[in-house]
Amino acid sequence: VQLVESGGGLVQRGGSLTLSCAVSGVRFNYEVMAWFRRAPGSTAKRDLLARITGSGSADYLESLQGRFRISRDNAKNMVYLQMNGLKPEDTAVYYCNTDPVVLDSGADDGEYWGQGTQVIVSS
Repeated sequence: VQLVESGGGLVQRGGSLTLSCAVSGVRFNYEVMAWFRRAPGSTAKRDLLARITGSGSADYLESLQGRFRISRDNAKNMVYLQMNGLKPEDTAVYYCNTDPVVLDSGADDGEYWGQGTQVIVSS
């Protein structure tokens, strides 16, 4: 399995970014895909932000409803997260994964994660 996130960067409050995730090594069309985030430097469990089924049905963390939009392209094995109205509290490292997440017996937490993509929202 490989998960490669991209599209992060520095943006001002109120700005927008679209994150991308290239996925390989899973039966993508059949997987529920999700976006997560975690504050930079934190070792806490990543927060689930949004998830989308293979057929495109999506749901969101209630506090993000209306600002973030998850989508996927099954032909390209890609997942996206469009983020609008960004706030400083959205500053985090963003990750995509399957839901439930990919397991990795060699990892300390038993989970496989990509490198993530960092989003910094300035005030």
